[in-house]
Amino acid sequence: MEKDFVISDLFTKLKHKRLNYKTGDLPKSPTDLNTLPALTAGILNQGLNNYVPKVGATVFKNVISVSANGANTGAMFYQTHPFTVLQDAYVIDLIDKLKPSDMAYLYLLGALQKSIRFNFSWTNKAGWERIKGEKITLPVDKNGLLDFDYMEAYIKELEAERIKELEAYLAATGLNDYVLTDEEKKLLDDFNSNNIRVSNFRMIDILDWQPQKEINPRALDDLYDPKVSPQPFYGQATLNNGIISFEQLTNGVLNNKNEKPTILIHSNNQNVVYLETPFYLKDGHGATSVIQSESLNKLNALFIMSVVSKSVTNLFDYNNKATKIALKNMHIQLPTMDGGEPDYDFMVVYIRAIEKLVIKGVIEWINKQIEATRDVVNSD
Repeated sequence: MEKDFVISDLFTKLKHKRLNYKTGDLPKSPTDLNTLPALTAGILNQGLNNYVPKVGATVFKNVISVSANGANTGAMFYQTHPFTVLQDAYVIDLIDKLKPSDMAYLYLLGALQKSIRFNFSWTNKAGWERIKGEKITLPVDKNGLLDFDYMEAYIKELEAERIKELEAYLAATGLNDYVLTDEEKKLLDDFNSNNIRVSNFRMIDILDWQPQKEINPRALDDLYDPKVSPQPFYGQATLNNGIISFEQLTNGVLNNKNEKPTILIHSNNQNVVYLETPFYLKDGHGATSVIQSESLNKLNALFIMSVVSKSVTNLFDYNNKATKIALKNMHIQLPTMDGGEPDYDFMVVYIRAIEKLVIKGVIEWINKQIEATRDVVNSD
């Protein structure tokens, strides 16, 4: 049984002490002084994109955060670890202070997202005064009260289904083989002990900026071609790696027709994306850098992207954009061969090793979840 609720009948906006920090002055990673994750508008890292001192901050935990501004207005996350709030975001929680399980909170989050996420925009921001009158549909018991037990059971069932799908995918792709080779073990040891040769490289000296064709979204109908295959249409966003939609447009506006490994860097939000398909690109006055190299493949590109991403987020922000000129002259540190060239083979082995370690963690988590389920069944 389900029932419609007005959001403000169930949730309230929590108060917090205003912190007068400029996000551009705050670190992206914790430091000795700045240890508390801070919430801003956005979806990257669940909106926790900066760190501030814990002293004097209002600390929240096990609540729902809301992005109130920007391209991701209305994005919500259930935050299970301590954090505080900066600008353009806020926190809501159940008004009667009931504390359901984390699983039930995830159900509530899904219902809120369904009502809020795409009903607001840059010009119609998802502030509390706007969203509190919206309705959400939730399961209730025979007394008309929120049925948290049902919510928890529903999410657990979804989790079990996803675990089965994940197991099948890992087996089909061979990713369930996560044992490190001797070469991978030695390379990781050398890397972790700083026992590798690295050098500074100016990006333009090792990467090639490509000419690009950009499209005004208003022209999509005029460019439509039903005879071509759908290809991703990229814009400057962090959601879905910047893919706005999939379009069928005339070949004259298609980028990367030869399907080469490609890196996109967006100047406004410093988002770094890898792709190896043809694509369309939203116009932005050249705000996106399209980068290739004869030495690039998927694995070493992922290594380079991680280095580039760390540099651009430290050096640039919305008011100091990562323009093509700035990026071309930016220096990054990479593993180096004896002759001074970037060691692309090292990057490939390193990423492959990290991939195995991540998969190992996933498989261990799967086994732990399966074992927990088995214990519950046996106890019953």
